Amino acid sequence: MGGTMTIPPAVVFGRLAFGPRAAEPDADSGRPDWLARWLDRQLSPDLSSDGRDDPEVERHLAAAKLRIRYPAGDGWEAVDEDRPLACLGQPIEALWPLAANRPAVAGPERQRPRLETAAATLIRAVHSRWQLREVLVDFWHNHFNVNAAGEPAVAAALPVYDRDVIRRHALGNFRAFLEAVATSSAMQVYLNNRSSRAGAANENYARELFELHGLGRDAYLNALYNRWRDVPGALRGAPDGYIDQDVYEAARAFTGWTLEDGAGLGGDARLPVTGRFTYVEGWHDTYQKRVLGREFDPFQSPMDDGRRVLDLVADHPATARNLCTALCRRLVADDPPAGLVALAARGWTESRSKPDQIARVVRAIALSPDFARIRDAKVKRPLELVASFARGAGIDLVPTNALLGELDGSGQRLFGWPAPVGHPDRMEAWLGAAAMRRRWSLLLGLAENRWETGAIDLAARFPAPLPAAAAADRWQGMLHGGEPEPTTTAAILAGMGLAADAMLMPGTKAGDDRLRRIAAFVAMAPRFNQR
Repeated sequence: MGGTMTIPPAVVFGRLAFGPRAAEPDADSGRPDWLARWLDRQLSPDLSSDGRDDPEVERHLAAAKLRIRYPAGDGWEAVDEDRPLACLGQPIEALWPLAANRPAVAGPERQRPRLETAAATLIRAVHSRWQLREVLVDFWHNHFNVNAAGEPAVAAALPVYDRDVIRRHALGNFRAFLEAVATSSAMQVYLNNRSSRAGAANENYARELFELHGLGRDAYLNALYNRWRDVPGALRGAPDGYIDQDVYEAARAFTGWTLEDGAGLGGDARLPVTGRFTYVEGWHDTYQKRVLGREFDPFQSPMDDGRRVLDLVADHPATARNLCTALCRRLVADDPPAGLVALAARGWTESRSKPDQIARVVRAIALSPDFARIRDAKVKRPLELVASFARGAGIDLVPTNALLGELDGSGQRLFGWPAPVGHPDRMEAWLGAAAMRRRWSLLLGLAENRWETGAIDLAARFPAPLPAAAAADRWQGMLHGGEPEPTTTAAILAGMGLAADAMLMPGTKAGDDRLRRIAAFVAMAPRFNQR
């Protein structure tokens, strides 16, 4: 707890939020225990009973529109309109016709749920008062990644996955979270478990459950052992890790976990076409199994085999290490200290039966001395860059198709990463030459309102003429926090060919253009790009 007394608010908001908001200091920021008090509020968000957001976010969601345009086709008329975000609150059965393509619709309609969810993600990142929840929602979307850009059925299921799975469980209990993911329409489609049958078990979901969602790659011991009984600890039901035999047996445990997608049941019988999760007893492999050194008796009750696998994965010490390493990597550093990971893993295990298990662990990480001590060990990904610039510059950001396209081009295509691992969470993935050019394009485009996402209110920040150096210093104070760095100011002025004492006239085209460009340059400085 000692380190929390000196950690600057700008550092906290850079890691546990999408940046500080312009002219919105935390009411407790002058108190020694301000971080603990802020965490108490952020980890217990005051959400309505139906999961709706705070009023400002609801207002932006209600006002947002995205363009949809396509020519007439086989069975549909041409469309060219600005349409509200109508998919976000829909149940899966209302969206599933897009997955089944019944009736046939144009491709942009089938991708519409992904675009709307991406737009809502931007709105919440910029405007939500529950910033830590949004950071963790982003984390869990990557941990439990599905590719909605590559599969229309995943796109159709994405609003429900975001709303009822990721957001509902982001601060909760991991075991409950695992089952919500396993039974979600999005994951059932993405990792092919809906097609898994006795005698032909599909291994995709079971493998990612062990390798990514749970125990992690470091616990994969198949290179050392190829029989379950040889794995250290397996004979007493506590193996150090898992091997391919565990994956095969777990895949059998999840046979029959499927979706109502119209599949045939034999004869004239078919499943309904709703997209909802269902369990088909006749498709389940009912015989005995062995997973992680534990014997499963044959002919268990419906879904018991799969649920027991989820229990074993959630409770395994390797899962605690894997998840806590990932959380520490997201919130602290690419290579988090072993002691911090161990601290978090102990808390994870001790609170595994608590409904707020994840929130408790995040609180422990944020209040640790390592969190306060380590600085400049992360870099913002494009979503964070956009949201933090909008928050710091005071842009009342409105998502548009053009901005979403720029984010796609930046390498962070929201809900469109093809591999199950999700977007990279290490600095080197986001600092190549091409990536840096895209960062500059994003920042300058936002500053100049190229995509009609909202203009900076320059009059409120620069009410009177001022020298160029003073403008650069003022932007540093707003975007970086703390005292301006003379070297940053000098580099910006040199790059723009401006003398330090050159007067900028707010309210004129030339003056406003320069003030916007200075803001973008300040945001390109390392100090702003680091978390």
